[in-house]
Amino acid sequence: MNVEGIWRRTIELAGDGRSVMVIDQARLPYAIEWMTLTSVAEVARAIRDMHIRGAPLIGATAAYGVAIAMRTGVALDAACAELAETRPTAINLRWALHQMQSALAGVYAGEREAVAYAAAAKIADDDVAACEAIGNYGKGIIDAIHKPRVDVLTHCNAGWLATVDWGTALAPVYKAHEAGIAVHVWVEETRPRNQGMLTAWELLQHGVPHTVIADNAGGHLMQRGQVDLCIVGTDRTTRNGDVCNKIGTYLKGLAAHDNGVPFYAAVPSSSIDWTVGAPAEIPIEERSGDEVRFVNGLIEGKPGRVEIVPRGSAVANPAFDVTPRRYMTGLITERGVATPATLAGMFGK
Repeated sequence: MNVEGIWRRTIELAGDGRSVMVIDQARLPYAIEWMTLTSVAEVARAIRDMHIRGAPLIGATAAYGVAIAMRTGVALDAACAELAETRPTAINLRWALHQMQSALAGVYAGEREAVAYAAAAKIADDDVAACEAIGNYGKGIIDAIHKPRVDVLTHCNAGWLATVDWGTALAPVYKAHEAGIAVHVWVEETRPRNQGMLTAWELLQHGVPHTVIADNAGGHLMQRGQVDLCIVGTDRTTRNGDVCNKIGTYLKGLAAHDNGVPFYAAVPSSSIDWTVGAPAEIPIEERSGDEVRFVNGLIEGKPGRVEIVPRGSAVANPAFDVTPRRYMTGLITERGVATPATLAGMFGK
């Protein structure tokens, strides 16, 4: 990822080779700060409180959390249990913890730390490779739209901030931009956590043309023919190709279907839950009502938050919804572009 002209990953080992550094997404887009995580509790808090966002990055961070546990003497099962409770919807978290448990099975205590750090590093490296492959396959979709400018609409943040590098939904955009294809991104603000501002920030870092819009403007733009395709990320995809993503994605799928706009999800294999066949089986995280009640921003040039909901009004805050497979044009994976019907076969399931 490009941070003020320097290519970095969202998660890195600190100078001691054991602590973990992550970019603090709670401070973006107003300040660039890095957090140093040295304990399982710090890793769990960073994930739960959304200093770290994005299913693939959550998985990679949890993997390093297990490695830190092996260094600090925390039992494997206890560390995995604490980390698993932080975010219920994103499957990458549990996938990564399972990978770490498998890597450490039968490993002697004296070797566990080294094995754990190596396994976490592999999860991070594999995520980068998968996201870059998704970018290459998705670039082909963008390139096939023969227009002077290709307008892509996205929801939430599925760029490199949500992964270790490249991103999922934005990886095709970056690949297209680097290839000289004229691409423009409609960035939905994505209430209530405003992850769209993270998308806008990273697109700005890379010089990709973009425009921030209100969430409810997407359908209007599709009606007017100003959207060529939609690409979104995923926190969990069923084996049948139903896509669970940030709340509001389903409405974009409906609008795209009604207006004949291709609707794709960028789906790394680590985000596919092969044990789930029906959308109703996916647990939907209900987050604090304060995320709806308050809006973060700059107040006289300084970060702050403003209460916008009348006191006494009840607030609900479901964090995700599911777009049924019938609205998905395709699923962009690291192995190629699948349809919901061909997804399982592509991965030999």
